Amino acid sequence: MVTVNLTIDGQTVEVAAGSTIMEAAQKLGIEIPTLCHHPDLSIKAVCRICVVEIEGQRVLQPACAYPVWEGMEVRTNSPRVREARKTILELMLAHHPQDCLNCARNLNCELQALSQRLGIREISFPIVDRGLPLDELSPSVVRDPNKCINCRRCISVCHEVQGVGMLDSVNRGFDTVVTAPFWRSLVELSCVNCGQCALVCPVGAITEKDDTELVWEALADPAKHVVVQTAPAIRVSIGEEMGLPPGTRVTKRLVAALRRLGFDRVFDTDFSADLTIMEEGSELLERLSKGGTLPMITSCSPGWIKFIEHYYPDLLPHLSTCKSPQQMFGALAKTYYAEKAGIPPEDIFVVSIMPCTAKKFEAGRPEMTASGYPDVDVVLTTRELGRMLREAGIDLSDLPEEEYDEPLGISTGAGAIFGATGGVMEAALRTVYELVTGTELENLDFEDVRGMDGIKSATVELPLKEAAAAAENPGANSRTMEIKVAVAHSLEHAQSLLDKIRAKEADFHFIEVMCCPGGCIGGGGQPIPSTNAERKERIRAIYEEDAQMPLRKSHENPAVQTLYEEFLGKPLGEKSHKLLHTHYQPRERF
Repeated sequence: MVTVNLTIDGQTVEVAAGSTIMEAAQKLGIEIPTLCHHPDLSIKAVCRICVVEIEGQRVLQPACAYPVWEGMEVRTNSPRVREARKTILELMLAHHPQDCLNCARNLNCELQALSQRLGIREISFPIVDRGLPLDELSPSVVRDPNKCINCRRCISVCHEVQGVGMLDSVNRGFDTVVTAPFWRSLVELSCVNCGQCALVCPVGAITEKDDTELVWEALADPAKHVVVQTAPAIRVSIGEEMGLPPGTRVTKRLVAALRRLGFDRVFDTDFSADLTIMEEGSELLERLSKGGTLPMITSCSPGWIKFIEHYYPDLLPHLSTCKSPQQMFGALAKTYYAEKAGIPPEDIFVVSIMPCTAKKFEAGRPEMTASGYPDVDVVLTTRELGRMLREAGIDLSDLPEEEYDEPLGISTGAGAIFGATGGVMEAALRTVYELVTGTELENLDFEDVRGMDGIKSATVELPLKEAAAAAENPGANSRTMEIKVAVAHSLEHAQSLLDKIRAKEADFHFIEVMCCPGGCIGGGGQPIPSTNAERKERIRAIYEEDAQMPLRKSHENPAVQTLYEEFLGKPLGEKSHKLLHTHYQPRERF
């Protein structure tokens, strides 16, 4: 590796050739401030907060983009640099609403934190009220362009990571605004509601739609029986909202916290994740045996579903007809659970705690009313639940560990790993293998589909043995079924697979697609920041959860077995199709 030596603030450092000044400074423990730079996105160098002074150069240069060279001398904190940074920051603040106390990002705002760090106590420029309209029509996210600092992070993630391109900048200078095409609301366009824009926004210009008040009202209504379900990813991320390190598992303390908020029953979406595997695995085997549309693609990520409806409607037959675990749970809560508990379904109020802003849109789909009522009444993101817990004064670290309620709270490790990219595929393979072979899987860990690679693939051989021959002669010749699978996370990578399917170049049988980077653990409703570093810690914790579960295969979940015996009958049966399956529709692309 070719390296260079340079001096930063009097300290010598050796870094790889091609490194930026910011990277070199980080090696010395020097944090250069920035508002546009993001470790997982392309370099933009538009905010200029990171400017530094380079010996021999007349103008200040952006540390995030400027490459180092041998013998370079850099000053990151000279009087000239400090003055420039404060001037730039004051100009931003002059065009930014002064309403921090009313902002969802208060105390977790990079602009606010940087103002404190640089000692900004007054603004030397006239305050400008931009008077731009809010976009509040989406069920998932709210855009306030008045708070936008034109860092372009949202543009980068929408174009480069998701490949959707719903946001861009228009005009020039102080009139520059980040907006959707033709100044329209996101709800009118091909936005998939993934919320990745909100996740990378340094301020409160894009936030999740806050539905916490609807939940407070339901909890206070004595006529309502309020039940809550928690998605697999929540158990390894809600701790971050409460000040714990990324990847802290708080599963049973989360249950205790939700009870103290006043929920009548605390259930686990992992239960319906196991149920999803039973239905989806059976659907895959049916397509393989009867010549159905292949490859079959998972359908549990609502941002992904809306994406294929807009951008690849001709490939909709490839989708599994299964509802997502969230919606399966809601349908059962207002039928199976209502019947067992003796509560009218109209009195049951279902709240979902999800890592995802697109789940808010999914819950409002008109087809998600299998019981005659909305499957799910309100969806809260991880961040919204964090706000409720803080408002109620509930500290996760001080709570005892408590168990989920039965019957919709019993789950397996297979359900837990739904939260990570590749998890749905791995859970499905564990069950499909044993259903097809009739033998117990020795190694439950399918390493080939794990990790943060954008697209992963594997070939799984399932040894088949005729039942009669096996009974008479244990040494009978075996046949082999070969299943080729692929996993993609983030929509830019999903497009690569879809283009291959269109071109008849994909020989896969089963594909998992997750809308967000890292899967649900990187969803648009997760704690901020959610960089790849945080995502990796959450994924690690998800697999730890799985490894420590007494049951790790969906078909071994006793509550799911009882559900089929008492209520559903069998996977893909008539009642299952009515409650747990749905259809998707082509949507126009705007």
